[in-house]
Amino acid sequence: MIRFITDAPDAPKAIGPYSQAAVTNGLAFISGQVPIDPATGNLVSGGIEEQTTQVMKNLAAILKHLNIDFSHVASSRIYLTDLGHFQTVNAIYEKALGGHRPARATIQVGALPKAAQVEIEMVAAMDK
Repeated sequence: MIRFITDAPDAPKAIGPYSQAAVTNGLAFISGQVPIDPATGNLVSGGIEEQTTQVMKNLAAILKHLNIDFSHVASSRIYLTDLGHFQTVNAIYEKALGGHRPARATIQVGALPKAAQVEIEMVAAMDK
């Protein structure tokens, strides 16, 4: 059985035909988050720092809705439109995860939804 999460209140609503997360067999698959401010539905203003910070807030909101946090994350994928931002994104990501070190891939892509510079998706265990 798969439970689809569409109602995490402090995270942006999906901008397409997908859920914020899907939970099955003790795992939460969190859809890629771009730097959308859930209050406005618009991309946050600013550069890569502001965008990455918002993405991490969006991910944290979905995890919180699931009653878990970043310490439950087993794997993540980071998509960047410019790998030149790797160190900046890495520092913000590391701070948000508080020393937790899930498996990860970082990939440069040609474009992201809403002209975002960063998107991050995660897989988390529902229990440790």
